[in-house]
Amino acid sequence: MNKSVYEVIKEDEEYLMQSFKRWYPFVISHGKGAIVYDIEGKEYIDFNAGIGVLALGHGNEKIISAVNEQMRKFFHYSLTDFYYELAVEVAKRLTSFMPYSAKVFYTNSGTESVEAAIKIARGHTGRQWIIGFINSFHGRTLGSLSFTSSKAIQRKSFSPLLPSTYLIPYPDKRNPLCSNNCTETLISFIEDWIFKKIVDPSEVAAFIAEPIQGEGGVIVPPSDFFYKLNNLLKKYGILLIMDEVQTGIGRTGKMFAFEHFNVTPDIVCLAKAIGGGIPLGAVVGRKEVMDLPPGSHANTFGGNPLALAASKVVLEEVPKLLDHVSSIGKKIIEELKDTKSPYLYDVRGMGLLIGAELRKDNKPFYEGLEKVLYNSFKRGVLAIGAGESTIRIEPPLIINEDLALKGTKIIKEEIEKL
Repeated sequence: MNKSVYEVIKEDEEYLMQSFKRWYPFVISHGKGAIVYDIEGKEYIDFNAGIGVLALGHGNEKIISAVNEQMRKFFHYSLTDFYYELAVEVAKRLTSFMPYSAKVFYTNSGTESVEAAIKIARGHTGRQWIIGFINSFHGRTLGSLSFTSSKAIQRKSFSPLLPSTYLIPYPDKRNPLCSNNCTETLISFIEDWIFKKIVDPSEVAAFIAEPIQGEGGVIVPPSDFFYKLNNLLKKYGILLIMDEVQTGIGRTGKMFAFEHFNVTPDIVCLAKAIGGGIPLGAVVGRKEVMDLPPGSHANTFGGNPLALAASKVVLEEVPKLLDHVSSIGKKIIEELKDTKSPYLYDVRGMGLLIGAELRKDNKPFYEGLEKVLYNSFKRGVLAIGAGESTIRIEPPLIINEDLALKGTKIIKEEIEKL
């Protein structure tokens, strides 16, 4: 006898540590494309793609075929001790998208990619300090958590975190430092205050940043910020690490979001979409930077052959979708901007990473966010929140226009009902 949604949720509460938040009682049974079904047969438009993971949607036949074929060969054989050709094939394809000669280190998740990037930056430069940005999300293990700060609960009770780290304001129009020219103000703040008062730049290994802050509320920086930041960093021999775990692999209409900002990072952190739904992460960086000596960093499951088989398909198919992603994203944003509500503060994003921020009395409207998400769920749309009160829209990249606009109109109507 099949269990009800309520029964599964009660057992979840009984047997799983409840250290994460669910937005509404959805229990998935299966999915196809950009549609998912719960265990009671109800149909939903997927506007979160497993938090940006399922770029090619649910049940992609090419991924299924590639993984099945690999399963008949071997499931696992530790890449850090042995060799297999598939790891090289995927690395070749991945590095072909970079604007320089690059090397790859495989991981299993976004937080592992960030942890590896921290070690690579420190190991390569011989320096210890790494500087990140307030309101970022880089993961929840202790190294990456040192740079995560989109919500205080993420860090509460887990100190001490990494030493020789510092967080500075992100170029967000709500940031008090951004009342005038946000880029110039923050660049001057770094050079005149951080480098002269907190740490000498000769001791800084790297800056780490999301090109667009995802979990922090889909915050898009000024178009010139990262270009000018990187020019400053080059002046002092400081590396730039871009965390593209959520924004990479086509999510913003380009293979990597950094391409929108005329900047070339030294190290890029990847995960989520790169494995097509099978856990996989990667660090991609300049060849001369990816120089940790043998024995200094490794893992057992990084570059798992099943995940790499899926990734090979993802890296073949996603480049064909980039124009589609940009086009559908623009139409979703246009539809949302037409919302008639005093509570819709801002609509922003790139490609199919879109945020609609709700505010009331010039403060985050969290109750409104919860209500819109829950009522949209009841009407068959699965979106989630970001930041303090932002609706995050992040569907599979293969979603068609009709389905994308149908889901958007439901969210729009729920905002207007507030």
